Parts: sequence; structure tokens; C-alpha cells
Amino acid sequence: MEKETIALHAGYDNKAGFGTMSVPITQTTAYAFRDSEHAANLFALKELGPIYTRLTNPTTDVLEARYAQLEGGVAAICTASGQAALFYAIANVAEAGDNIVISDKLYGGSVTLLTHTIKRFGIEARVFKSSDCSNLESLIDDKTKAIFFESLSNPQIAIVDVEKVVSIAKKYGVLSICDNTVATASLFNPISWGVDIVMHSTSKYTNGQGTAIGGILIEREGLNEFFKTSPRYTHFSTPDESYHGLVYTDIPLPNFCLRIRLSLLRDIGASQSPFNSWLLIQGLETLELRVQKHSDNALEVAKFLESNDKVVFVNYPALKSHGDYDKAQKYFKDGKASGLLSFDVGSYEEAKKIIDSVELFSVVVNIGDSKSLITHPASTTHSQMNPEELIAAGINPATIRLSIGLENPKDLIADLEKAFRL
Repeated sequence: MEKETIALHAGYDNKAGFGTMSVPITQTTAYAFRDSEHAANLFALKELGPIYTRLTNPTTDVLEARYAQLEGGVAAICTASGQAALFYAIANVAEAGDNIVISDKLYGGSVTLLTHTIKRFGIEARVFKSSDCSNLESLIDDKTKAIFFESLSNPQIAIVDVEKVVSIAKKYGVLSICDNTVATASLFNPISWGVDIVMHSTSKYTNGQGTAIGGILIEREGLNEFFKTSPRYTHFSTPDESYHGLVYTDIPLPNFCLRIRLSLLRDIGASQSPFNSWLLIQGLETLELRVQKHSDNALEVAKFLESNDKVVFVNYPALKSHGDYDKAQKYFKDGKASGLLSFDVGSYEEAKKIIDSVELFSVVVNIGDSKSLITHPASTTHSQMNPEELIAAGINPATIRLSIGLENPKDLIADLEKAFRL
């Protein structure tokens, strides 16, 4: 099936149950078992079915099934937020004494999580140059457990050489993890380029309305065999004492998501609510249409900004003048680059004036909303980073980030024009 059809139909049979056209919200904490044997069989994985909504939920199951198909993966698992998804992805493969290698261009919250919070767990983050991956191989050793990057970075809107990252990851037998939040599954499917794990903050474009927080991880087919023979990830192929000696690679279910469900969701509990799953399903149904419009609108706004004398430069890879234009044409559907862009003006004072003068744009730190948003990354989303880290990440006090919505682009341009004149 094509993506538009998958987003509307995958994972749900409307002929079952009461035949509801809308996926029902199974708003429950727990589930009644037929008898004690049924309960024991579920906990022992002899039968599959819902046990407790911290682990599984029928509404969330539909969203996971749809997302797995949209990204070309074999399984998916929802989490309470994008940050929870990223934490689980790393905690699922790394432990104290290990390290991960991360792109130098990432969302500020990801940088803080991976370089500060996870550091306290004894996991080191090493930073590679995303522009050319020139130092990536030199950062990998026998304790490296993951390479993490964003397909479209936030807010630099930079594109990494995915093929090069994947080639190096496979050469050393290291898992590659791609945050595909900004590009979305509509424009890019990392798994089709060899990436092992795909992550989304579904709070963004999946939802599209700014009404629900969520995250999701999708794994590629074939990871079970990879884990079975890999010397880096022996905890998948040796007994898990917390689950009566279960060996994950002995279970014919996708191992990466299975271990998160049975270990991390069980123990840490950052699970997604059924109501949020239902809201995200509604958003997913129109994702393909919305992302096309977001991308078209963003390109119009980017062209206007590029022609404005007060703009130093524009970060939007669908512009022919952008350094990543060829990568956008290579990796993304029809060369479109989603709805996020950033630009620099002459100074922080000028950036602040523009942000405070717009009327249609709302000053909000979310992205992917149907309404257009504006923010100042250095003082908000990336404020945890010191000046040196900001410069290394391609952000300065004169950078403005726009999340372009579904309004008519003429109105958005008129709003920006007015702000520039004031």
C-alpha cells in the first residue's frame, strides 16, 4: 500500500468489534484475564495480549502498527514523549562504561539529554561532524553502542550524509539511530537507506495540532539476527535475570522493541496514554497532505527571506543556494524539506524585534503545528548550551527559527515584511 492508504487503514479492522470507523479509545489501566492460567501465560509470553496499559494498549497498538508500516519497519513502540523515546533508544543498548556518537547538529533537548543527563549514567557522548562525517570513524571503539543523528536537524535544517553514516555504522557493527521528526515519514524513510532505528517526536508533525505529547521508535527487519551474533549487544542474546532468564533473541518478535517493552516500559514507565494515541492517529491520517503543504509554504517563505536585505542567510535545503540542496534532492521525496527553517539577521536586537513584531506567527517552542510559529533558539530550545556549544551547533543570538504552518504563504510573508519594516 502507498503511504496515504497506510495512514488511514493499517493496523485496524473496522469489521471487528462494533465496526467503528474511528479507532476506539481503549481508556483503561488494566485488563481482565479469562482465568489465572490466561494471566500466567500472558506474563510468560506463551500468549500475546494486553496486560497493563503501561506495557500495551489496543489503541496504541494501532498507532504502532501504522507507524511501522509508514517507515518500512517491522515493529514500533510508543513512548510518553520524543525525549522518552530517545532515552529508551540509548538505554536499550548502552550501559555504564559505554559511549555513543552523536551529530554536532541536534535539537537542544537531545544534546542536553545525551551529553549531560546520560553522562550521569556513565554513558559518554562523542560528537561527530555532520557536514562530512570526517571524524566519525575515529570516535568509534569497542564500547560504542549507537550513532545518532537527525535527518533534518533542528534548527539548523542541515542534512547529514546518511549513506556515509550507515556505511560506517555497518562497518563497525554499531546501531544507527535517526531522528526523523522534522522530515517525517512522508518525505523520508531512513530504514530504506539502511538505518537500524527510527525515532519521532510524534508531538510535532504527526499530531499537527499541538494537542498531544508522544514519541515512537521503529526498528528495521533483521535486527534479531544482528543481535544474536553481535559482540556489542550481548544482553540481547544472554539471559535477562529480571525476566526469569529470558533470552530475547530466542523470541521470534522484533527484539529491539520487545526489550524496551518488557524492560524499560515495565521499569521506567514513560508510556503513552491511550487518549494521546487516539489523537495522534487522527493526525497521522492527514500527515501526507499536511507535510506537502508545510513544505510548499516553507519554500515560499524561504525565498522571500533569501531576497530580503536584512537577512544574512537562510537555512532551508530546498533552496537551490543551500549547501545541502543536492542531499535534499537525493534523500527527500520530490526534494521537499518539510516546514522548518531558520535564518540569521544582523543582531540579537534585530532578531528580538522581529519576533516581537509579528502577528500571525505565535512565539512558541513547538514545531509541526498547523499554525505558524516563531522562536529564538539560543534563548529557548537551545538555552542549556554554552556559547561555544551554540557556535559549534550552528546557532547564534541572531538566529530565528520558523515552523511554517498551513496558512496562505502570502499572509505569512506579509506578516514578516511588516515586522522587518518596524
